[in-house]
Amino acid sequence: MMYPMISGMDELNQANALVEKYKAELRAEGKAFDENIEIGAMIEIPSAVLIAGALAGRAKFFSIGSNDLIQYALAADRTNERVSHLYEPTHPAIVRLIKMTVDAAHQHGIRAAVCGEMAGDPVLAPLLIGLGVDELSTAPTGIAPVKYIIRRLKLNEAGELAAFALQSESPAETLAHCQTLARATAPSLFESKT
Repeated sequence: MMYPMISGMDELNQANALVEKYKAELRAEGKAFDENIEIGAMIEIPSAVLIAGALAGRAKFFSIGSNDLIQYALAADRTNERVSHLYEPTHPAIVRLIKMTVDAAHQHGIRAAVCGEMAGDPVLAPLLIGLGVDELSTAPTGIAPVKYIIRRLKLNEAGELAAFALQSESPAETLAHCQTLARATAPSLFESKT
């Protein structure tokens, strides 16, 4: 189970208390349920990233909601044509927010996943792997190309890409590096179908 839109510790604590209350009710009623259900938190608001270390102490996993995290961090609604050009997954702030979340998760012994459009993009998957992301969650249509590129990816190359992205000040340069690595790793994914 995963809590969406967690912005602070109070929300996480209240949600966990509700789960414990309902577990107690189920026990009292003699109804079967998974006592060890893993409960995670969506990290999709910048405030959650900034307190990820505290959240990681009370969650079993994180799932970084890339679509919302990008939108809220950059104040750029991807569905609004007036500002959608500002929606940049390779923006330095986004790369660093993802890395901060992954590091906080790993310091507390929990896994960090990414969901949303970034996770289903074979050009960006190597960057996410290089940043230390443990799992990618994508729509069914994205599974095959992402799996294809990951199986061919060298971990050291993904790490070098992430190191570059963490130092870069340019979303365009980071994207260009992502594209170069993706095309070199899995050229058949990017061949023209004409």
